[in-house]
Amino acid sequence: MKLCSRSFPGWKFAAPDAVAAHCVHGVLLIGARHTIAPRKTAWQHELASFTVELYCNGKLSQRGSGALVLDSPLLALRSLIELLANDAHNPPLRAGEIISTGTLTLAMPVSAGESWTAKVSGISLEEISLRFE
Repeated sequence: MKLCSRSFPGWKFAAPDAVAAHCVHGVLLIGARHTIAPRKTAWQHELASFTVELYCNGKLSQRGSGALVLDSPLLALRSLIELLANDAHNPPLRAGEIISTGTLTLAMPVSAGESWTAKVSGISLEEISLRFE
């Protein structure tokens, strides 16, 4: 989302512009922080190979994986870093910025009253559950 704010000063843009720039979230839920350095090699492997199952009201809706994001969310981040390194109009990433590297499953429509859960395997991340009111 940060790249979107850089691309559109003051967040002024039309909906088609935002879609074309791949920078729209209905909601961006950010989980717990994890220390990377002690498990650097493990994280590199896990980010490329982990899987996720997305459930709506307890029923499996979608399956996905880290490999669906340019082969790994880490590789997607590397691509962004390289893009910004060659961009005279946008500064490089700074410490503390939050980067969304893409979706692991198809984006699904949601409705009030639904409960959604994402369950991951193959990586040390927590299950995420939320309910739409």
